[in-house]
Amino acid sequence: MATHRRGLSRRTVLGASAGAAAALGLAACGGGSDDAGGSDSGGAAADFSERGPITLAKGKDTTGKLQEFLDAWNTDHPDEKVTLVELPESSDEQRSNLLNNAQAKSDAYTVLGLDVVWTAEFAANQWVVELPKDKFPLDTLIPSTVETATYFDKLYGVPFMTNAQLLFSRKDLLEAAGYTEAPKTFDEMYQIIEKVKGANPDQLGYGGQFSKYEGLTCAVTGIVKSAGGELFDDQGKPHADSKQAIAGLQTLRNGFDQDYIPQEALTYKEEESRQAFQDGRLVFLTNWPYVFEKFQADDGSSQVKDKVLVSLVPAVTGDGVSTLGGLNFGISAFAKNKGTAVDFIAYMVAEERQKEWAIATAQPTAAESVYEDADVIAQFPFFPQLKDAIDKGVSRPQVVKYGDVTQAIQENAYSCISGSTEAKAAMTDLQKTLTEVAGK
Repeated sequence: MATHRRGLSRRTVLGASAGAAAALGLAACGGGSDDAGGSDSGGAAADFSERGPITLAKGKDTTGKLQEFLDAWNTDHPDEKVTLVELPESSDEQRSNLLNNAQAKSDAYTVLGLDVVWTAEFAANQWVVELPKDKFPLDTLIPSTVETATYFDKLYGVPFMTNAQLLFSRKDLLEAAGYTEAPKTFDEMYQIIEKVKGANPDQLGYGGQFSKYEGLTCAVTGIVKSAGGELFDDQGKPHADSKQAIAGLQTLRNGFDQDYIPQEALTYKEEESRQAFQDGRLVFLTNWPYVFEKFQADDGSSQVKDKVLVSLVPAVTGDGVSTLGGLNFGISAFAKNKGTAVDFIAYMVAEERQKEWAIATAQPTAAESVYEDADVIAQFPFFPQLKDAIDKGVSRPQVVKYGDVTQAIQENAYSCISGSTEAKAAMTDLQKTLTEVAGK
């Protein structure tokens, strides 16, 4: 998927697998059953007349801002209060919790915080209800974000956040090495690292999310796309063994083999890689925008304050491509007070709160106006670049049996970058597994 994420078409969904599904968001396959589970909703229209207290179940809020939004809602709606149910920080554990709740047909969770690649599973199994489009300001949201919440042309979620990764560079080290701009390709980046390390052998080069979890799926999806390849085409057919896909993975392997990427990066997730860059140990880092505020901290916790250059992620050839993330709000099919839930979601995605969230958290929201807002840009000058990264980004495979797919990507890619398997063999094995999963 090239410029924008697309909605889940009938061909893409059915091409992945007929019947039971397992999906996964931002971390590795979390032990949930691939059993369809089903629901007792039978596809009937949801009852949005019920009102009363509800819960919001989502991953741990590390911003501190979410509770402010909930407090404001609760003050204005004393009989329809929202209680935050914080799920674990790990996305595989989040999915496991949501899956267990759905299979138990529990009403404990009302509004669900869903990763953008969970739509197919939750909608196909009727674990979330179709939403009334006219109740939400969909025309103010980035169209591609709305498509991530759409299944068979029906709305099953409303986008709250989107996300794209960026390249963070140590501009002081670049300047010392004779460079004024961030690298546009991996080859350029590796050349700069070699020059920087020549003057300081202890300086580490490039960091990203290379541990065996969902972050590695994001890394591989983006780099394969930037090499001119794709893991799946629009028909749901895998192409992991194409020469372009192999070249993408080989680029990462080269980085490890030549010490441009340190071996410790094999354990990096978002926070480990962020900390290494923030401590001044890395020249370059690919990560999500939330890290920028931490880099600019003036409490002594950051060694890179005012030393960070922000740009698009590097490419193998052509433009750098970020794998996209994001969070959609859905409503559990088993919840009470769905009418209140609809109004609460509309409240959360209103433009004024989208702007407030972006300014407070540095996290990219789904509202288009945020990326042109003078107040936002004054605080985060890279937001126009971030919108460019979102527009050029690529989705992770939008397939129903996503859990099996992401696990296969992680296992084969990690085997390669850790030195156990060569790139061609790893991608050949991956192609075989994806073909079996997709039924192609």
